[in-house]
Amino acid sequence: MHRLLLLLALILAAPSPAQSARALNTEGFRLYQAGKYPEALEKFEAAAQADPKLALAHYNAAATLGVLRKKGEICQYSAHRETILERLNTAVRLDPRRLARAKEDADLDPIRDTVGWQRLLGRSPAKQADVPEILRRVTWYSPGEGVYGSTRKLTFPEGQKVVLWRRIVDDANPGRTEEVTGTYTLQGRTLTLTFPGKKPVRGKMTLRGVLEFEEMGTFLDSPSECEA
Repeated sequence: MHRLLLLLALILAAPSPAQSARALNTEGFRLYQAGKYPEALEKFEAAAQADPKLALAHYNAAATLGVLRKKGEICQYSAHRETILERLNTAVRLDPRRLARAKEDADLDPIRDTVGWQRLLGRSPAKQADVPEILRRVTWYSPGEGVYGSTRKLTFPEGQKVVLWRRIVDDANPGRTEEVTGTYTLQGRTLTLTFPGKKPVRGKMTLRGVLEFEEMGTFLDSPSECEA
């Protein structure tokens, strides 16, 4: 009986998963404030694992990944845009109030120009009326080319302008890039790009939020990173 009572006392004294998660989250926040971001991320992820319903832990993990991405430590900590969005979406699903904080949080700036962020704001590529806004607010990347990653990027600033950025794949002259500015027209989902001295290129935005062009191929809202 004495052993049973002792065991029961130990069980009752042990912290619940929710209490452990909150404690881990607090540790993570202290590390974050001290600028120890990898260690903070580890605590936030442990907190989210201890209590998957703790929205704050998911949010803090997303924000810390954003900081690591800004610092260029993407591959070491898988600070990819889609990973940040996944954690943030989980936080907002668990606690919709997190979205208001996210709108003001500079740590999340690296995902502002994604389709995923536009979805969080209520826009959808499936709605034709939202296509023009999404087109302008997102940075579009070509699929990766091995170790070179994404070698082309499209942006659509105001005034019907389109800018094509390209990395020149040249081992003898690495780091060389070029930028060409053209114009575009958009009718429904159909997009036509016109660059100086080139024939127009036709494409469209799919319902999934992908740009597909007849000659230029596919463009996504996240660059190819950390490919071998």
